Amino acid sequence: MFKENELHSSETAPQQPDKKEDGKQGLVDKIQQLGQTNVPQLAQDSKIHCLTIVGQVEGHVQLPPQNKTTKYEHVIPQIVAIEQNPKIEGLLIILNTVGGDVEAGLAIAEMISSLSKPSVSIVLGGGHSIGVPIAVSTTHSFIAGTATMTIHPVRLTGLVIGVPQTFEYLDKMQERVINFVTKHSNVSEEKFKELMFSKGNLTRDIGTNVVGADAVQYGLIDEVGGVGQAIKKLNELIENKGITREDSQLLQ
Repeated sequence: MFKENELHSSETAPQQPDKKEDGKQGLVDKIQQLGQTNVPQLAQDSKIHCLTIVGQVEGHVQLPPQNKTTKYEHVIPQIVAIEQNPKIEGLLIILNTVGGDVEAGLAIAEMISSLSKPSVSIVLGGGHSIGVPIAVSTTHSFIAGTATMTIHPVRLTGLVIGVPQTFEYLDKMQERVINFVTKHSNVSEEKFKELMFSKGNLTRDIGTNVVGADAVQYGLIDEVGGVGQAIKKLNELIENKGITREDSQLLQ
């Protein structure tokens, strides 16, 4: 009798939802809706926020859904929240980007550089094109030994009207990038332009592909290192609140 009741209760008991499957579906929905998904944050009691900039930086024009993108309208509110949240004392930026929209990339870089809290960036894989200003916008920057950074002139896609005003606009946009990078790193304007307009380094294009230690040698990036070194450095900067980029370099 007991066994029959037990059997009957097991048959009629409602099935519990599979939390793992729900989690997977939620992840798929996020990727489809936003074009990306955030990596798990650090522990709840951590004072460091991790921000990832991967794929292509998407600006005013929406890219095809199969492209891995970082949408600047999603990144900007995060940076504002980081500045306002008293529990967050430092920002860790993980970069693996091919570049993208120039104005969107510069907007992100300007916001990061204007934070009142210390920040550290790591270039993993690649920090190409407009990823260069983002990489140097932090208080301190790292690059993995095998990571690369491509430095090249600003390009326009789509219809270009062949009038002097178009080329003047392109030149001014390029100057904005050059001025930002030279202001927020140790590379000289002459050296950066030399790398930007170098011939023969890139196949069928002009520019330079800089690898790991070379980026440090040129003054673009502060150190070669990975996640462990970056978090250690960020904790040091948090302990020395109000430290500037120049002060950070003196502590090395």
